[in-house]
Amino acid sequence: MANTLQGKRIAILAADGVERVELETPRRAVQDAGGQTELLSLQTGEIQARNDDLEAAGTFTVDKVVGDASVDDYDALLLPGGTVNPDKLRIDGTAVSFVRAFVGSGKPVATICHGPWTLVEAGVATGRTLTSYPSVRTDLRNAGATVVDEEVVIDGNLISSRSPKDLPAFCTAIVEAFAHSPAGAARG
Repeated sequence: MANTLQGKRIAILAADGVERVELETPRRAVQDAGGQTELLSLQTGEIQARNDDLEAAGTFTVDKVVGDASVDDYDALLLPGGTVNPDKLRIDGTAVSFVRAFVGSGKPVATICHGPWTLVEAGVATGRTLTSYPSVRTDLRNAGATVVDEEVVIDGNLISSRSPKDLPAFCTAIVEAFAHSPAGAARG
């Protein structure tokens, strides 16, 4: 498993308010499998992480502004949660366009907890089967998604999970899905 993702580049799109464990744990799983990750955000510098949305949990250094990123540069996309993070992303037109283009590319897109809010804003939840944190489910249904209560849901190129308690299953699922993204999908 150590080289499962060798040569794969994974974009992580997050903003201030990201749930620390939902960024850190999947990123470590990708890196442990040999993949490279790049943290994209709305601005340069650092983003503030949170624990349970309420407690400050340090920062993450941004590698690139999403407006300077291209879907062609990555093999997969990770959208972690936290309540504030996707709320900031979904009101940023550049971030929403990037997510819409990524889903449209057919490459894997993984999201957990409140992360699917960005999928709703991008208009890509319609007709898809997804899961999320319970408070996001009405938004998903209103956007035309079928919502289920399972630890991991895979619908085509979308992988979703409910909450941090599902991280072990989520990480296993994303490494497998990212490994099966088309060879040479990313250009870099």
